Amino acid sequence: MAVKKIEAIIKPFKLEEVKEALTEIGVEGLTVTEVKGFGRQKGHTEIYRGSEYTVDFLPKVKIEVVVPETLVEQSVAVIVKNAKTGKIGDGKIFVLPVDDAIRIRTEERGEKAV
Repeated sequence: MAVKKIEAIIKPFKLEEVKEALTEIGVEGLTVTEVKGFGRQKGHTEIYRGSEYTVDFLPKVKIEVVVPETLVEQSVAVIVKNAKTGKIGDGKIFVLPVDDAIRIRTEERGEKAV
């Protein structure tokens, strides 16, 4: 079984574009989680009601998809193209191996479960 999990941390306003683009190339399901984090940005300083404070964790969206290995490169390219603004904080993509996948309803395994 050759399946991979792609995790992408992106800016929230890019979610719809990425979702539509992944659907167009045949990615059939995805999980989305609202997350907070920081990378090289290290947050930023804001002023609220006259007081300065540091926002360490910035709101992001994590998209998770499990795809056949044949769709990995195309999926990554589509995420980059549609999530990229060219500004700091655009996010990261991680590609991980998946040992097995099981569809609970039918008990199908591997690529058939995806």
